[in-house]
Amino acid sequence: MVSKMRTRRIGNRIREELSTLLLMEIKDPAVAGALITDVEVDKELAFADIYVSCLEGRAQAEEILEGLNRASGFIRSKLARNISLRIFPHLRFHWDPTPEQADHMEKLFAQMRAEAEAKKSSEGETPVE
Repeated sequence: MVSKMRTRRIGNRIREELSTLLLMEIKDPAVAGALITDVEVDKELAFADIYVSCLEGRAQAEEILEGLNRASGFIRSKLARNISLRIFPHLRFHWDPTPEQADHMEKLFAQMRAEAEAKKSSEGETPVE
């Protein structure tokens, strides 16, 4: 068993190394544009749950996850060379909807602000920021 702080540090290191690997070495068009949003490592260091997103949104989710799962052996071996652990965790990839949800919420807030400003201007008041 490993401490929570150590698993967090290992997860952050895996996220950094994997992000670099995706940018520099993996040329698969299926994973182009993939962003690593988070990595969680379990206390036994048996598994690393990797959360992925992309700018295009859920439309690319299946293709990206498929490509990452196909390349997981290659990715794991590259990461194991760069990160010194006695046993390197197995990689499990998951889609992270958080960026899409945040974008949706931001659009709703912008719409609410626009409606409030339109209402104020129709009442003859000057909009306040």
